Amino acid sequence: MSDFALHVFAPVDEQLEYLQKGTAEIIHLAELRARLEQSRATGRPLRIKAGFDPTAPDLHLGHTVLIRKLKHFQDLGHTVIFLIGDFTSLIGDPTGRSVTRKPLTREEIDQNSKTYTDQVFKILDRAKTEVRFNSEWLDKLGFEGIIRLAAKFTVSQMLERDEFHKRFQAEQPISLHEMLYPLAQGYDSVMLEADVELGGTDQKFNLLVGRELQRQSGKPAQIVLMMPIIEGLDGVQKMSKSLNNAIGIHEPPQEMYGKLMSISDDLMWRYWTLLTDLRPSEIDSMRKDVASGALHPMDAKKSLARTITADFHGVEAAQKADEDWAKQFQRKEMPENVERVKLTRTVPFISVSKLIFECGLAESRTDAERKIKQGAVKINGEIWKEKSWMLGDGHVELEIRVGKRAKIAIIE
Repeated sequence: MSDFALHVFAPVDEQLEYLQKGTAEIIHLAELRARLEQSRATGRPLRIKAGFDPTAPDLHLGHTVLIRKLKHFQDLGHTVIFLIGDFTSLIGDPTGRSVTRKPLTREEIDQNSKTYTDQVFKILDRAKTEVRFNSEWLDKLGFEGIIRLAAKFTVSQMLERDEFHKRFQAEQPISLHEMLYPLAQGYDSVMLEADVELGGTDQKFNLLVGRELQRQSGKPAQIVLMMPIIEGLDGVQKMSKSLNNAIGIHEPPQEMYGKLMSISDDLMWRYWTLLTDLRPSEIDSMRKDVASGALHPMDAKKSLARTITADFHGVEAAQKADEDWAKQFQRKEMPENVERVKLTRTVPFISVSKLIFECGLAESRTDAERKIKQGAVKINGEIWKEKSWMLGDGHVELEIRVGKRAKIAIIE
C-alpha cells in the first residue's frame, strides 16, 4: 500500500451525511461508521475504489454518479482509486447481459482508457487521484493463480447471480470466462486493499465477491456502497446512449444545458442529488422554497443546468449557455452563437425533411417527417407542416427550430 499523509478529518456524523447522499444501499453502515471513526482517530485516509471497464469511448452523466461519490470521499480527505479495468475488459462484464459480451481488442481498450482518464478529471482532482490498471496484477496471476482463485467459489454460488440464473433457466449459453469476471473484480479489491468499493445496484454480486475474497485473504472486508442507476431524460428508463436519453459529458455547453432544462421537475431533484455536490440539507431547503412558492421550479432547474454545465465546461461557458437558452426559449430570440449551416441550392424549392436532416436537427429524413407531422418544426417562427419551402432567388437565411434546438440554414 502506498504511503499516506496524516489528515484531520471532519466529525464522523458530518462525513456520513455527505457520503450517504443519494446512496441506494451500504453493506454495512455500521461498519462504515466504525472505519471512519478509526480513520479519524489515526489520521489514516480510507482507500476508496471504483472500477470502470473502458468498453466505450465516451462517458455520459449516468457514469458520473459513481465518480461524483468518489469525489465526495475525496473532498473529505480520503484516498480515491480510479481503477481502469483494462484486463477485465478482455472478459466483458456480464452484468445486465442476456448474452455473452463481445470481447474488445487491446487497441480499443487502450484508446478508451485514455479517453476515460481525460474525462474523469473534470470531476476528480487529478493530483489527489490514484489511477490504477488491473492488468498490473491480473496479467501476472498466471494459470495457477487463476485456478487458486476459482477454487474459492462454487458453480452453484456463481449461478446465484441473476444474469447467470436467468440464462441457465432459459438454456442460453454461459461462457466459463464470464464466471471469472466477478472473481477478477474481487481480486482487484484484495490487491488494492480497498476499505470501500463503490458500484451501481446492478453490481451487487461482484461487489460482495470482493468483500468475501478479502475476508478469505485475511484482510478486513470492504464496505460496499451502491449508488442507484440514474434515469435518462425521459425520467423512466436508465440513462443510455442506445436509448437516446443520455447527456454526454463531452457535449457542447449549450447542448448540455438545453437537455438539462428539458427534464421534468420531479427528475430535477434526483439530478440535484446524484449529479451535484450540494449537501442534502441544501437540497431539502431548496425543495421547501419551491413548495412554498418562494422559488420558481424553473429557477431551480436553471441553477441545476448551470451547475452541471459548469462542472464540465467552466462557469463562463455555463453562464453563456444560460443566457442563450433564455434568449431562445424565454425571450424567443435567436442566440448569437447558434450554428449556421450552409446548403447549396439546386432547385427553386427545398424539401423541409431534407432541410431539417441536413441541418442536423433530425436523425434521418423519416425522423424529420415525423417531427413535421407532430408540429415540432418552426421555420422563421411559424409552425411548418408543409413538405417543401419555396426559396425564390438569391441568398436565403431560414431560422429552423425543432423542439428546443435551433439552426440557421444559409442557402445559396
